Amino acid sequence: MNDDTIRLVTIGRIIRRRWRLLTTLALVGALLGYGTSLLFPPRYTTSASVLLPGAWEERELLTQAQIATSSVVVDRAAATLDWSGVSGSELRDRVSATAADGNIIKISGTAETPKRAQQLSDQVAQQFVAFAARVMDDNSDPEAAAQREALQQTVMQTSRRITKLADAADPGQTVESVQARTELEKLRTSLQEAINKLDQADPAANKANMVVMGPAARPAGEAPPTRMQLIVAGALLFFLFGVIGHLTAARMSRRLRTQPEIAAALGSTLLGTVDVPGERPTHRPQGRGPRARIRRLLGTDIRWDMPTPQASGDEADRQIRYRRVCARLRDQLPAPRRLLVVVPDGDEIARRAAGQLVAEAESDPSASSSGKGNPMLRVVEVSVSQPLVPDRDKESGALVVLSAGNWTAGELAGIAEACADAKHEVVGIVLAGLVRSRPVRSVGRPRDVAMPVLAVGDDAKGSSG
Repeated sequence: MNDDTIRLVTIGRIIRRRWRLLTTLALVGALLGYGTSLLFPPRYTTSASVLLPGAWEERELLTQAQIATSSVVVDRAAATLDWSGVSGSELRDRVSATAADGNIIKISGTAETPKRAQQLSDQVAQQFVAFAARVMDDNSDPEAAAQREALQQTVMQTSRRITKLADAADPGQTVESVQARTELEKLRTSLQEAINKLDQADPAANKANMVVMGPAARPAGEAPPTRMQLIVAGALLFFLFGVIGHLTAARMSRRLRTQPEIAAALGSTLLGTVDVPGERPTHRPQGRGPRARIRRLLGTDIRWDMPTPQASGDEADRQIRYRRVCARLRDQLPAPRRLLVVVPDGDEIARRAAGQLVAEAESDPSASSSGKGNPMLRVVEVSVSQPLVPDRDKESGALVVLSAGNWTAGELAGIAEACADAKHEVVGIVLAGLVRSRPVRSVGRPRDVAMPVLAVGDDAKGSSG
């Protein structure tokens, strides 16, 4: 399984086990987005297009787009519109221009109402065209314009002279007269075409003829971000923050999950692992008060980062694991003796495993005989915040039963120190894991398993570690 699959499985587990909390966060984000939409009034945007005839380079189009949003153009538009309380500096923040394909400048205006947005775009486009034409006129060369005018007058006089020559030619239908009139007509046409090409080749004359391509369309909807977009964005953002927060907390968690880490923290050896049937942990913190009720309501009182229980064998297979643990414990001790089974307070999986382990040890026929049978076990729950283990009396050793992924190294070290203060040697560790149960088949020794009486740390004598 690659890392991507693991991440997807982890995210799916977060959503499945924390859906109440994530839903609440999404609702809070939606309310925050709605509140944000109330602070910003709705805006409407529309665009007007200006066509720039002739040949334009890309940098020239960009320059024209900047001119369209310049303070000169926008201030003139603001003066023409004469909106109360709206200055040219405020309109500059509402106007934008972009160079589109086909030598087109798109001028966009944003306002509080669709009508004002349309008026703003149209007025800025008109002022831009007027300003551009004025700039072209101011930058034109007077001498070149006079020479062009004189040339046109000369061409017109020449055309009239050609007409007179054609009329004065022999009106007969001789071949020579027809050819003469034809040549004169071709000459007049060529002169007119030359003048037209000269006008077209003049960049100043072409670029000054900017055209507004119709009025801007009145917007039918709000400009983004709309109120609905803010609500959806707030809900999605808080939902993602919730998921990322869970992933960050899991990554920074110091709870021990591997067998070597747990064994090193307790300073003992691992005797084996046992299975506890069940779909999910049934133990929930029994706290009272508003905080506890809120945690239960949001589903945060149960760990989400515990892996999904895997399918295991039936009851007979699980009992085999308990028997093997008892056998290893019996082989490790020099003689049968009484031991304390230390379970961290709040570890429901370990508590159930400890009860089953005690029942399995008591079921051994040699436990009460003089032979080397199983030790006598007694379960005691120890608080991890203030660990307290009963003093050494009849019991002369401790067997720690816990589930992985619930406790930090410091908490387990505190339990080991409490055992040492009470003169109990930690003879071994048993890890309990939650599995999905299967149908029960007949086993060799049917019996009724009774839960032992637990000795709570507050009622036992001992010293705190």
